[in-house]
Formats: sequence, structure tokens, C-alpha cells
Amino acid sequence: MQSASPSSDGMPVVKTWDLCKTYRTGFWLNKTSESLKSCSLEVLGGETFGLLGPNGAGKTTLLKILLGIIRPTGGNATLLGKPFGDRPTRQRIGYLPENAYFYDFLTAWEFLDFTAGLFQIPRGKRQKRIKRLLDTVGLAQEVAKKRQLRKYSKGMLQRVGMAQALINDPDLVFLDEPMSGLDPLGRYQVREIILSLKAQGKTIFFNSHILADVELICDRLAILSKGEIICQGTLDELLGAADRYQVVIEGGTEAALRSWVPDLSRKDHHWIGHLEGDPQKFIASLSLMKARLLDLKLARVSLEDFFIRQIRNHDPQAHIEENLKAIA
Repeated sequence: MQSASPSSDGMPVVKTWDLCKTYRTGFWLNKTSESLKSCSLEVLGGETFGLLGPNGAGKTTLLKILLGIIRPTGGNATLLGKPFGDRPTRQRIGYLPENAYFYDFLTAWEFLDFTAGLFQIPRGKRQKRIKRLLDTVGLAQEVAKKRQLRKYSKGMLQRVGMAQALINDPDLVFLDEPMSGLDPLGRYQVREIILSLKAQGKTIFFNSHILADVELICDRLAILSKGEIICQGTLDELLGAADRYQVVIEGGTEAALRSWVPDLSRKDHHWIGHLEGDPQKFIASLSLMKARLLDLKLARVSLEDFFIRQIRNHDPQAHIEENLKAIA
């Protein structure tokens, strides 16, 4: 498959301004419920962007608005530099819904051929593209041609879904909970597919509540809670640098230690702070400073801890334990 246009790299591919969605509820439709509130975010070309949030936060609502499946109550957005809903732009977008529907009595090959026909891909190109996609998602061509989809496992169906989302060689791919319901092997396979798409220069926007996967593959992320974006940025911006260490030291002098630990402070008769420099060289120099290392650990908070803190700060009544059942 071809890479995304290099001109899109680093430029906003998805941009929203104050998107909101209000539904009418109740028997007489005389009540309202806000599913999305003043949502503004930006996704750059060539990056993998994760949208996190507990169940019911509004993740799928935002994605469906961007895809033109539902209309927003207010606000605006652009996709690939064009107003969302632009028909030619849709030809450059791939989408895998959370609960995709497949025609059970078709084979994977027949289903992908049917999908390619919807994009009016010439028959000669279809065969080559389907073969490449089956290789990309790790599905054997013989199985794809002979076995009906009703006989596929959840993981195999998810791979077929990924293939159909890529059948038009999109520049921008939306994935709604792509790891949901998969076993560890299935999640690993989907992660590898997403990483391969990133290597091709594709822009991937996906919703998830499986934080371990997001931490492994995302360049940037945003957290959505009760319809509001409460934070967004790179992992380093939100969690702290991945290679920063916190140290606890016994002995030594403040003057000598501060050259390695600029924010050095005293606590319970020990020195603590954050190491600046090579950890191995620091450990080797401790004996010269007549000091002893008691503890050295990464100072970066985990994405799970950060997520829980952000949700609780925004919504103290949130049932975190229920919403995090899917986290592995």
C-alpha cells in the first residue's frame, strides 16, 4: 500500500472547534442530555492519536460526528484540511466500528471484494490490494477464500475489519475500540497492525479504554470525561519524561550530590531528588562521594494512575473500578 502524502506530515489532519452534541430524551422528548461539550482537539499528520475515557464519556459520539454519521449540535471540524462531511474526503478515510457487522455467509475474500466495489476500485487492482491487506493483517489467503465469516473467531473478525478499513488505502484511519474483547494475542496482533500503518505514514485516530495498549503505541492522546476534553498532549507532556529517575541516597555531601541531583532535598535522614545524567556513571561515582544508593526508580507516573487521577478530579462520583474492568 502507498504511504500517506508526505505533505500532510506534521499538519493538522483532524481539527475540531467546540464540538457539542445534545440529545433529546424522555417520553415527550422534553429533556436534554449533553453527550459532548465544547470539544476542541487537533491530530497531526502521521501520528497515532488515542482518545481515552470511561464508558459513556462520549468517545464514539465524537468519532461518529467526525465521520458524518451523526450531526453535531454546535461547533465545527475539518478532516484532511476539508470541512467534515466533504464527500471526496471520505474516499481517503478508513473506519472500523466497535461492533462491526459482517455478512456471515461470505468469505473474507468475498467481503473485501464487495467493500472494494463500494469504493469503485478497478477489479484488477482489487485482487492485488486484497492480497496485500491479508498479508498486512496476518490472515492466510486460503482461509480468506474458503472459510465463511460465521466460522471466524473474534480476533480473526477484527483482522478482517481492519482489512476492510484499509481497502481504499486511506490517509486517515478511525478505529473505535479496536482491542475490545480480544485476548492478549489478538490485542498484540492489532497493535502490530497499527504500528505497521504508522510506519507507512498513515494517521491513526482510535478510541480505547485499554490503557496499556495506548501507552505502547500512541504519540499523543486526549482524555474525555462526561463529554469534555480534560487534557491532551504527548505522553512525555502528560506523564513526564520516560528516562527520568528518582533516587534515594544515604551519606555523601550536598555539594557533591547536587551536581547529579539538582533538586536534591532532605527527607527522613536521606537525600532524595531526580537524577540528571547517566544512571550508570552516577552509581559508579557514589563510592567517591562516600554515599550509598538506597533506591532508584522511574519518576514517570503510569498512564493508568494518571488516567484515574484525571477522571476522579473531574468527576469525583465516577465509578472508576467499573470503568477500568477492561484494562489488562
